[in-house]
Amino acid sequence: MLEDIIATKSERLLNKKIALCITGSIAAVECVRLARELIRYGAEVRAYLTPSVGEIITPRAIEFATGTAPVTEITGRVEHLEKFDLVLIAPASANTISKIAHGIADTPVTLLALSSQAELLIAPAMHRSMLTNAVIRKNIEKLKELGITFISPEEEEGAGKLASIEEIVDYTIKLLTPPILAGKKVVVTGGATIEDIDDVRVITNRSSGKMGIALAKEAFYLGARVVLIHGRVTESLPVYIETIKSERIDEMLKAVENEAKDTDILISAAAIGDFTVKKFKGKLDSRKDKLILELTPSPKILALIKSFSCFKVGFKALPEGDDMKLIEASRNILKEHSLDLVIANDITMAAGSNENEVIIISENEVLKLPRASKAKISSSIFKEILKRFS
Repeated sequence: MLEDIIATKSERLLNKKIALCITGSIAAVECVRLARELIRYGAEVRAYLTPSVGEIITPRAIEFATGTAPVTEITGRVEHLEKFDLVLIAPASANTISKIAHGIADTPVTLLALSSQAELLIAPAMHRSMLTNAVIRKNIEKLKELGITFISPEEEEGAGKLASIEEIVDYTIKLLTPPILAGKKVVVTGGATIEDIDDVRVITNRSSGKMGIALAKEAFYLGARVVLIHGRVTESLPVYIETIKSERIDEMLKAVENEAKDTDILISAAAIGDFTVKKFKGKLDSRKDKLILELTPSPKILALIKSFSCFKVGFKALPEGDDMKLIEASRNILKEHSLDLVIANDITMAAGSNENEVIIISENEVLKLPRASKAKISSSIFKEILKRFS
């Protein structure tokens, strides 16, 4: 039942009404999954189809996905005047894009796009030769100049394939979230650093980078320019966020120093190694009875950024599961490094998991958040940042 999946992933799109406009591209086969994913984020979805879509996917399949019969023709029932929060055209063919650019309203999709007052989001999908055609490019640029948002297709096997469902959903959330951080720069660090023992072996930690990625996405939703400085991560990085790969401690320190000079908010969520190691050349002989590694304490990012004038957020993890110890340790680094907030968590509950349970500590407040997805935790962290950020 459709009711069983509403807002099961998030309530980010709850009470938002989205028109999912589907055109005659083979990528239309992805729209059942796309509609369902939007619903899992809380959206109400109504589908509009161009006439050629029926040759690729049946209207019954779309009705199953959305719970409502799609609009397949222009009638006297003025479906194009229905009010939406967002009109999403995915996939958008070259034909439909060009018609909208020239004000031609001869299908349910183009009629809705040209008459609706809602935000318009377009995700093209077409053969690469069409995507690079000067006329099509001109039409796309014309619409961009009018303030319409485009999601770049994925170029693969000679085609401009429809962007991933995750990316389309993320852009949808962004367009329907007040751009509170528009014009601001947010730098986030995430993931684990790696230090070489020899040419084969490394010292690292269990950090997945999921918290850093979730925080970067939250800043993106809020309209900021985001830079994610990352070490080793276990999941795909968002293609729409600027990333700097910095797996070694010295690389991450340098990247943070460079990027934080002009940032407004810096969130240090990376699990940076506490020690560097003296590297051996080649590969160590594993048959030796004993191996002694020479470890040297590594510099701390929080110490590096202490004098920076941006809003600074640090993370503190301890394995004891003792809230009082976490709070005390967090207050110490808050004061020592002139931080604005510290996010404390029990590392045994967070490393590698999709969920977390944190305590947010400022100079005068302690706020414990219940265990939740890292995406939801990130949203709560930014609410606390925005209360204090100026």
